[in-house]
Amino acid sequence: MTNDFDIIIIGCGGVGLASAMYAGRLNLKVLVLGHSHGSELPVGGMITTTNSVENYPGFPQISGFQLAKKIEEHARKSNLVTIKTEKAEEIEKLKTCFKVKTKKAEYKSKSLIFATGTKWKKLDVPGSGEFERRGVNYCALCDAPLYKNKVVAVIGGSDTAVKDASILAEHAKKVYIIYRKEKLRAEPIRIEEIEKNKKIEVIYETNLKEIKGEGIVNEVILDKPYKGSNSLKLDAIFVAIGHIVLSDLAKSIGVKTNEKQEIIIDHKNSKTNIKGVFAAGDVTDKDFKQLIIGVADGCTAAHSAYEYIKKESVETCEV
Repeated sequence: MTNDFDIIIIGCGGVGLASAMYAGRLNLKVLVLGHSHGSELPVGGMITTTNSVENYPGFPQISGFQLAKKIEEHARKSNLVTIKTEKAEEIEKLKTCFKVKTKKAEYKSKSLIFATGTKWKKLDVPGSGEFERRGVNYCALCDAPLYKNKVVAVIGGSDTAVKDASILAEHAKKVYIIYRKEKLRAEPIRIEEIEKNKKIEVIYETNLKEIKGEGIVNEVILDKPYKGSNSLKLDAIFVAIGHIVLSDLAKSIGVKTNEKQEIIIDHKNSKTNIKGVFAAGDVTDKDFKQLIIGVADGCTAAHSAYEYIKKESVETCEV
């Protein structure tokens, strides 16, 4: 196998894999590089941390891991698709193509698709770094079983935070949601679920000031009293305060981003401002962040790359 490809897809989450599947069907030679999240997540990306997906057409209910696996298997059906768990470290724009470097090899491609997604935003309070993986967690689905019959808290008020609380309540004896605003920002159906769950309690308009413990987390300090005390005894916290967009590699070759660092695409064809470069999924400036939206845009990006290669008559890579 040579190291020359029609498309290199940066990111091996569900969106990158769907892009590869579609590109393979268009008879294009494809390389998918990941992990886009380092070694934290398997092939399949962020969706693999979701316990139950109920809004993906054709699957009334399926785990995120199972769904990602099905997309991966579909992509691998084409013998033109290669998936490597190598992280893209550097990209160079050549005359008629692109060179992508990993720690293991260099690859050339006529076009690129960025499907790098996002990563968890880390909590920045005293003790958050010290107790990471010792009570400070970022993946409820991964780590919830470790806290059976324990007292835990979710930090944040988004849909992710509320879903995490529901997952944790399946194991823990008590789950707090600590949120700095007066109202949760989750889907109404999610809020109804936690309101009915006697294990879950929301502490509104409150911030975390400090995490304490002896080897592992056993206490957090709040910025205002809760039931008469600023101290809350906990066995763990799960952070769900948002994500950081992984667009730095795209920006290094001149791809334009908005104020949120999201890649700006033409929403009709997933093109960026750089010829031959496309993007899809949560790394882009699409308002609605859902796997089904990213998968659709990934397939669009693959088709646009196919049209670009055909129109530009890119036969070989010239430096």
